[in-house]
Amino acid sequence: MVIYMENTITFTKKLTVKKAYDVIVAGGGVAGAAAAVSAAKYGCSVLLLEKSNILGGLATLGLVNLFVPMCNGRGKQIIFGLAEQWLRASAAYGYDTIPKEWKNGEPQEETNVRYCQRYSPYIFALQLTEAVTSAGVDVLFDCIASYPQMENGHCSGIITDSKSGLEYYACRMFIDTTGDADILRRSGMPTVAGENFFTYIGKKITLDSCRRSVEKGTLAELYSFVSGGSVNLYGDHQPAAVPKWSGLTVDEVSEYLIQNQLLMLDNIKNDDRCTRDIAQLPLMPNFRTTCRIDGDYTMQIAQDVYRHHADSVCAINDFDHRDYLYEVPLRALTRRGFDNMITAGRSASGSGYAWDVLRVIPPAILTGQAAGEAAVLALEEKSAICDVTISILQKRLEDSNVMIHFPDAYVPEDKTVVIHGNNMDGHIEGHN
Repeated sequence: MVIYMENTITFTKKLTVKKAYDVIVAGGGVAGAAAAVSAAKYGCSVLLLEKSNILGGLATLGLVNLFVPMCNGRGKQIIFGLAEQWLRASAAYGYDTIPKEWKNGEPQEETNVRYCQRYSPYIFALQLTEAVTSAGVDVLFDCIASYPQMENGHCSGIITDSKSGLEYYACRMFIDTTGDADILRRSGMPTVAGENFFTYIGKKITLDSCRRSVEKGTLAELYSFVSGGSVNLYGDHQPAAVPKWSGLTVDEVSEYLIQNQLLMLDNIKNDDRCTRDIAQLPLMPNFRTTCRIDGDYTMQIAQDVYRHHADSVCAINDFDHRDYLYEVPLRALTRRGFDNMITAGRSASGSGYAWDVLRVIPPAILTGQAAGEAAVLALEEKSAICDVTISILQKRLEDSNVMIHFPDAYVPEDKTVVIHGNNMDGHIEGHN
């Protein structure tokens, strides 16, 4: 029923419960896929909702097809678990760029060559579909998670919008891996909006890259970058006339896409049209930090580098600076007062550069893995997610090859932290 009033309408619709699940995961990026797989392995019924037509989020749709470094920059691997498993899987059926020093695992000798991997985004997307469906997860594509049904901080289900119209799915636990904290924002959980630089990156092929690819015998050489806005991670050369977008309104997203697509077109107009083509455009905005929860704990570089947390759910490393190590506490994924809701990946609670460290592919996978495990444990213990027995959660993650606490032997004697850029915590400035 629709009731019209001056400048407003009241819309009501009676929905039946389409199906009930133990766990619903909204957002099929790498964090959501990891959460769904981790929850399903215990026999829980799991529904994964994805608004697009493939899984992977920024790691596939966004063409950010890079497992950033998963080591400390001195030959010691830090990130394991599903991140390690999926990095290796991404090299199984498509091209790979794993450095020779890391082809067979951690090097025997110290090296400053870092453990990373650029992969085929679309083959990896197909592999994610295989991973989640093989785990018994129900997946709904082209289906938007719209609103949660809330009562006293408890989410009893999710309203979706799809070709089937508005539908309702009940749940016992809910995991928001939309990347933008869409459902958690609408649940009333406190969140923090971010700012995003003028960045829009696609892939092109040229006759030269085709020749190079043939000469080297790998399609990894086929693609190069083509950009609209090309501001880097740290905001260098952000145009003064261009706003920093939160990316939380349809108007902002549309304006960002229009400006960048027109600029990308302008950037290629003077090329020889017969010697190049745009092969791939990002099918979602290249936003890095749109919205995060204001969690029970907010990670910051100044306070968290080299710090151990009693409730750590994974150890991670800085992808752009060697040596810097962190542990992600469960509290960065939860907010007390919302008993059956948790997040992972880009909407984990981090401030400044710590948010950047949390949002990239390997930590997103690990925090997704932790969120799935925590949701199942909360069901078993009949507790709030933030109150699960941390030792049990950590043991289960360790059994899945996740490093919980980094070794103190990896901490350098000089603990001075210097981070380049503009998007930093107030305590840190300078260049590296």
